[in-house]
Amino acid sequence: MKFSEQWLREWVNPEISSQELMDQITMAGLEVDGYEPVAGKFEGVVIGEVQSVEPHPDADKLRVCQVNDGSQTVQVVCGAPNVRAGMKVPFAVVGAVLPGDFKIRKAKLRGQPSEGMLCSESELGLSESHDGLMELPADAPVGTGMSEYLQLDDIAIDVDLTPNRSDCLSVKGIAREVAVLNSLVPQQPAIDPVEAVHSEVPDIRVDAPDGCPRYLGRILRNVNLQAETPLWMQEKLRRSGVRSIDPAVDVTNYVMLELGQPMHAFDRNEISAGIVVRMAGAGEKLVLLDGQEVELTDKTLVIADHEKPIAIAGIMGGEHSGVSADTRDLVLESAYFDPITLAGKARYYGLHTDASHRFERGVDYELARDAMERATQLLMDIVGGEPGEVVEVSSAEHLPEERVIDLRSRRLADVLGLEIDRTTVETILARLGLRIDKLLKEGWRIVVPSYRPDISIEEDLIEEVGRIYGYNNLPVTEPTGALGLRENAEATRPVSAINSYFVSHGYQEAITYSFVDPKVQTLVDPEREGIALANPISSDLSVMRTSLWSGLLKTVAHNQNRQQSRIRLFETGLRFVQEGEQIDQQPMLAGVVVGPHYPENWANGRRAADFFDVKGELEGLFSLLGIEIEFHASRHPALHPGQTAELTRDGESVGWLGTLHPQVQKNLELNGTILMFELSLNSIVTGYVPNFKEISKFPEVRRDLAIIIGSDVAFADVKRVARKHAGERLTALRAFDVYEGESLGEGNRSLALSLFWQHPERTLNEDEVHTLFNGVIEALKEELGATLRS
Repeated sequence: MKFSEQWLREWVNPEISSQELMDQITMAGLEVDGYEPVAGKFEGVVIGEVQSVEPHPDADKLRVCQVNDGSQTVQVVCGAPNVRAGMKVPFAVVGAVLPGDFKIRKAKLRGQPSEGMLCSESELGLSESHDGLMELPADAPVGTGMSEYLQLDDIAIDVDLTPNRSDCLSVKGIAREVAVLNSLVPQQPAIDPVEAVHSEVPDIRVDAPDGCPRYLGRILRNVNLQAETPLWMQEKLRRSGVRSIDPAVDVTNYVMLELGQPMHAFDRNEISAGIVVRMAGAGEKLVLLDGQEVELTDKTLVIADHEKPIAIAGIMGGEHSGVSADTRDLVLESAYFDPITLAGKARYYGLHTDASHRFERGVDYELARDAMERATQLLMDIVGGEPGEVVEVSSAEHLPEERVIDLRSRRLADVLGLEIDRTTVETILARLGLRIDKLLKEGWRIVVPSYRPDISIEEDLIEEVGRIYGYNNLPVTEPTGALGLRENAEATRPVSAINSYFVSHGYQEAITYSFVDPKVQTLVDPEREGIALANPISSDLSVMRTSLWSGLLKTVAHNQNRQQSRIRLFETGLRFVQEGEQIDQQPMLAGVVVGPHYPENWANGRRAADFFDVKGELEGLFSLLGIEIEFHASRHPALHPGQTAELTRDGESVGWLGTLHPQVQKNLELNGTILMFELSLNSIVTGYVPNFKEISKFPEVRRDLAIIIGSDVAFADVKRVARKHAGERLTALRAFDVYEGESLGEGNRSLALSLFWQHPERTLNEDEVHTLFNGVIEALKEELGATLRS
């Protein structure tokens, strides 16, 4: 926010120097980024009046002028195209010094004497304009010094505001802060309702009340936009970094800088039937005031008439409905637009305007009517006109609600490290415009004014009290805190243990964006729709991930493009799944393996990692966690058919393991066999509680059997059935041989098993073991169709 110190002091004028004022503003949290004089340094420049202009006898582009400087008339040779008799201009007399230490002396230009110099704005360091002489108002007093006349003993202060302090994007907002810091009352201009002189009102309809909860319009007839914007207004705009254009634009810009409310003026004769505030139709086009044509999206809020869009709401008006010198009737607009609806829209279209800067950060939703009345009165003072009634369309349910926050005195003291007496706190709150609705036993109930959208929780109130009390007045204390032991279920394994396991097995931990490319997301998880971001960083980071695979595969591509052939990555993080109106954030573990199973060396060769390598590493993890996970052949749209396993625990799906589908791999332009897994962290981190178990002193009994079973029967099913019928004394079950051959018949295989029994308190007898062993054999026959191999 850039503003003139003089303009600020019209509102509030503390008895402190410019430097003290800037230091004060900075210490209040509104950092002053810099300041500069409002004009170049010059001496001896007065207001002169051109009394006559004659052609130069020896130069076509020069003129010989007679100029009155208030005490005498002198001859000046001038080449400015706009010089004419009767105009009043800045006149540098002989002996004057212009910016850049340029001294004015008597001279002859092509044979004609010249005593002084008529100046442009750029020659006085007021602007970069080289269009011609700076023309002053007709009532400018001849002979008065330019510095005195324009009050150039002033500086332009540039405050670098944080995005939450949108209330200070105006002179009024800065003045409020300075007034609070100095216990003063700001002197704001009187804003009275302008009485309507005709009954014509604009037809306004708001079809998107969630994006525009309040919209005001007024018709101002018979204006004269060929009038000149007053010099005082031009100067205030210039010192705030805004160029003067025409009275209508200048007034709306002035009100925006003064009060903080962006406004817009339309040419009424270019509006068809009425104004409609709506979302744009996909593909609609609009030529903006800067001449750029944009194609609108259906997520863009626009101001339209009954035929076409005429402005992008809160950002920029359209060229077609813009005002010109020939405009006779205006439609003034003043509105409150929802910051979320406008967020990122200006950047999407490659724009950044003063209006969008304010609306995206939040404008006072109660300010629109005051701004309308202020702009109307200023326009009538400058261009005349006949005002009509103000039409307001608002939706109370979509306007921000009044915020009521409780502030506890104990919490205030704890955070600031200082006990501030209640009277001082209440005085600070009152100066800030924070109304005390109710005195509580341990604090206050505060009503937040509409112009402070940044205050929403108790800590915001504490910050306000602290910064107004003065950060330098707070004691320097070292933070202290009791460190209590955090309750941690013994059966739950920390994620750090999982990370350490994978690192010890040669994996590297990856951390990828939660924002992913929607195209990649669709490839790896086509059954879930990613949650679209309202304000994406870029088009390839525009949805929230529903699988960690999206980021990991992009990382694989990045590494392969840099000649890395062996890639082993794992990641723990959140995925985001839409569940009705809620977003479920689910902690996940995922990994990807590409290339040789072992690092290249003389002993291990270059065998590529396969499905069973990764399966074995996962089984080792599950053993560490103390959980039992079953692997079932299944299908997943991102994984290779026939090389995919669904992982379950107690019948519930906990994740997937498999080889990347060839078509997905082709689309992502990846090389080699890519093995992937993804598991729900919440489903695997809870295992068993370790406990002591005495080692049995009695002998272990082993029995072996070989069965012929269908090739489609998984070993997990064999293991399940055997354990179920082997009794509670079974200590281990292992498969030690697998054989397939023509002698067994097509679709069969031989599986050799070892079963081990042991009792903790005695020796098992032969009959017990025989009974259990036979029970296992019978169960395998009945449930899985197995036969004993002879």
